[in-house]
Amino acid sequence: MEVNLAVAKINKYASAESGDTVEVIERPKGGLSVVMADGQSSGRGAKSVSNLVVRKVIALLAEGVRDGAAARAASDSLFTDRHGKVSATLNILSIDRLTQTLVITINNPLPVAVLEAGQVSLLPSEARPIGLYFDTRPHIVQLPLQPELIAIAFTDGLMHAGERKGMKLSLEEELQRLSRQSVEAGFLADGLLQAALALDEGRPVDDISVVVVAVVPHRGDLIRRMSVRLPI
Repeated sequence: MEVNLAVAKINKYASAESGDTVEVIERPKGGLSVVMADGQSSGRGAKSVSNLVVRKVIALLAEGVRDGAAARAASDSLFTDRHGKVSATLNILSIDRLTQTLVITINNPLPVAVLEAGQVSLLPSEARPIGLYFDTRPHIVQLPLQPELIAIAFTDGLMHAGERKGMKLSLEEELQRLSRQSVEAGFLADGLLQAALALDEGRPVDDISVVVVAVVPHRGDLIRRMSVRLPI
């Protein structure tokens, strides 16, 4: 097996800075993690919050701290730093080589979508955003690694798309449609983002970030590759 990971994100229309932050890190005992946070509101203030959260989680994961403990620590740190007055959503998707599982950590009222063998399911979140209360706990799901296992996390801008016209993205239907064409992580991330932009007529009402982690059959060599595209 091999892992495809892709991120597609865009700022809120007419906003110079996104309130979403996404970072990827290799895990000390193998595998990798992608951490996504969405700070309350938008713009520079929200970016400061999401950066604080992601930096905290990434630092702890790099030290071998478990995902759930890292999420709780980030929540406590944000609560202490901002006196419980600012919140952020947090998602961590990890390929854990030690346990041979996909670990999904959620502090977000939005679900995480899981695609298994062509079937879409939504993992309902049982955890609230971080930062508002001390010792906020995440909702954690672990799934055995297997080919065609795909997890999709996103910020609320994806679900806000189309609000100005009284429309809404049908996440399950869109994922079903896209997955019939390809299960490559980049294709799915771009496809969901483009569907949201179409509903917003190219002017997103909120920052949008989409993270896709896909486990697929191994092909080719053993070289690890990562690529980034950053318009400036």
